[in-house]
Amino acid sequence: MASCETDEALNKSDHHDLEKPTEVPLNPDPNTTDLPFYVCEFVEKEIGNDFKSLWKVSGLIDKIAEEKKHLEEQVLTVSSEAPKRIQAALNNAESSQSSLVALLKREGTVSEAITKHLENAASWMDDLGALTDQINEVERHLSYLKWISQIEELSDNIQQHLMTNNVAEAASTLVSMTEHAIKLQDSSCIHLLKFMTSTVQFWHKILKDKLTSDFEEVLSQLHWPFIGPLQPPTPVSSSASGSVADVYASLEMLFTQLLKLQISDELISKPKQVPEKYSLPASPPIILPIQIMLSPLQKRFRYHFSGNRQTNVLSKPEWYLTQVLMWIGNHTKFLNEKIQPILKSSRSTVNAKMEFTRGLVMLVLEKLSIDIPCLLYDDVLFCHLVDEVLLFQRELHTAHGYLSSLPNCMHILSEDTFFQRWLTVERKLALEKMDSMLSSEAAWSSQYKDISDVDEMKFPDCAETFMTLLLVITDRYKNLPTAEKKLKFLELQKNLVDDFRIRLTQVMKEENRALLSFKYCAILNAVNYIATVLGDWADNIFFLQLQQAALEVCTAINSSNKLQLGQLASMEISVFDDMINLLERLKNDMLSRQVEHVFREVKEGAKMYKKERWLSLPSQSEQAVMSLSSSACPMLLTLRDRLLQLEQQLCHTLFKSVWQMLAEKLDLFIYQDVILANHFNEGGAAQLQFDMSRNLFPLFSHYCKRPENYFKHVKEACTILNLSVGSALLLKDVLQSAAPCLDKTATNDKVPSATAALNELGVYKLAPQDVDILFNLRTNWPNTGK
Repeated sequence: MASCETDEALNKSDHHDLEKPTEVPLNPDPNTTDLPFYVCEFVEKEIGNDFKSLWKVSGLIDKIAEEKKHLEEQVLTVSSEAPKRIQAALNNAESSQSSLVALLKREGTVSEAITKHLENAASWMDDLGALTDQINEVERHLSYLKWISQIEELSDNIQQHLMTNNVAEAASTLVSMTEHAIKLQDSSCIHLLKFMTSTVQFWHKILKDKLTSDFEEVLSQLHWPFIGPLQPPTPVSSSASGSVADVYASLEMLFTQLLKLQISDELISKPKQVPEKYSLPASPPIILPIQIMLSPLQKRFRYHFSGNRQTNVLSKPEWYLTQVLMWIGNHTKFLNEKIQPILKSSRSTVNAKMEFTRGLVMLVLEKLSIDIPCLLYDDVLFCHLVDEVLLFQRELHTAHGYLSSLPNCMHILSEDTFFQRWLTVERKLALEKMDSMLSSEAAWSSQYKDISDVDEMKFPDCAETFMTLLLVITDRYKNLPTAEKKLKFLELQKNLVDDFRIRLTQVMKEENRALLSFKYCAILNAVNYIATVLGDWADNIFFLQLQQAALEVCTAINSSNKLQLGQLASMEISVFDDMINLLERLKNDMLSRQVEHVFREVKEGAKMYKKERWLSLPSQSEQAVMSLSSSACPMLLTLRDRLLQLEQQLCHTLFKSVWQMLAEKLDLFIYQDVILANHFNEGGAAQLQFDMSRNLFPLFSHYCKRPENYFKHVKEACTILNLSVGSALLLKDVLQSAAPCLDKTATNDKVPSATAALNELGVYKLAPQDVDILFNLRTNWPNTGK
């Protein structure tokens, strides 16, 4: 049916085309056409306006009919299969439901059976639990007895080894027993643990006493301890040589056996500890053989430096500190050559000299913890003690390689009470030294003034002494164990710098009436030197570490704003930046005062030069030789004398700032007060240029290669005033043609042309308006009748 309708439509369309050919609209309205729009579009696409293509119509009809049939078959297939699938799903659901019911029924049955079985087995479980508890108890008893048996067996083995004088095996067996005891440290069997510990302690004491006795006998044969420099035994015969070898063999054997007792010694003995308030770093006990070697020295130390002995004097801490250093030095060679190889062969990581030194240092720490409280309120004795302790500490690190991570004297000085007292005394003494150095007769003179290479910065003695004081303070506190304590000393240093700056300011104010005096210049050199040195210190690795520590502290307590924290973290500022900024401000203020003073003197000398008759001076052609204006002599002489004076008294960097600042002021002064305030004929302009280029500029040629670059206003004004009349007229025309554009501030090609014309003449500083003003100051224009 559809195909017939399509054929009729096509025939009508063909007939209509034959009668009256018209074009089919590209977008026909589906509401106004007889055929649906998609049919028209399909026909237009397949056949078009070509009548010869009408033979395709029958093929299209067949193709469409076949597609229609295929679609109808698909519809029938789907409509027939859907009920089958739905039925299969329903069947599966019913089957699953049935299975679930069966499982629930089975679960109920099994649950009832289990409950019944548990009720029947409850009595059996109670009996079985009781039997299990009995078995566990028996097993614990058996284990307990096994431990006792093992201890007794090991104890019997030690006894047998000792009876056969096999001390080495006895020591090894004791090590095994100690390892068992360590395993039981967390056990709740307190009696067993006590029994094992007491057994270890019993045999440890026997072995230790025996080995200690033999070891001390060997050491005595070696004349231990070495009170003087080490003198090794010198064999006088072959038998003596054999005896020495036997002694060293015995030393090695006994040292090794004592080393085995170390583990049991740590288990049963508690070493004497310095009070916890000193916050000593954790360190293992000193190994047993070194303890025995230290014993005679400890007795000597306590004998001489405790009680009412004449050698125990609070005012002489250097006595016991020096003695300890001597003992370390006397025994170093023996420890390195004889003891260290034994430790190495025993696969021990202990350093013999470091262990020996640590034992002696602990003696010193005990002594300091007793003596310092007695000296807290005596500034002289306390300061002396601190000085000696710091010297001792430095010697330990530099000469003997003592590690800062081990307990040392700085931990005692870091105790809060002692440390606060140290800070107070340090500040007090520093202020006294500052008073002394500033009141000294040689405070403002330099001891290097005759050595040009050294005296480049021309710093006075007081400044050098002060920075040396700060450097010494840094050396004194840089080995403190915590960053917190170091930062407190850093704050002290910054306070001292600020105090010294204030004192320099006070002295400077006293010299305000003599701004060019030697003392005023010395103060300026001192300020510059301190700021420069602090700037150098800011890049020092030690102060960079302190900066990082300060950042961490500030972040923890949130005491600084985010900008400061960011600057600290990015290293944009240093720990001394606040002080450096204050010193720079003082330096700039003093420089400005000096420059202003010299400038006033130069202005005073230029009074007659300002009034020079520039209108009536003869031209250059009328003079045989050009000479300096007589009215300029006072100004230039004053300028020359002051520059020489300041060059001799100020360091190079300061003097460079002075002459550059002075040149800038002179440039503006001569331009505004001399040039713009007068009119010039040809001779006046030539004379001005001669005075500037041949007399003023050369005064600064000692300090730079092109001094005229610092007088750009004057140099360019002289260039304009001395232009030939023809060149001046041409330039004036260019400027006048560009003037309307300049007035309107518009972008125009004429503006660059005016600037380019000035640049060709070497005029870069002056604007076209300024040049026009200078042209109006010239009187040598031709009479044009205007």
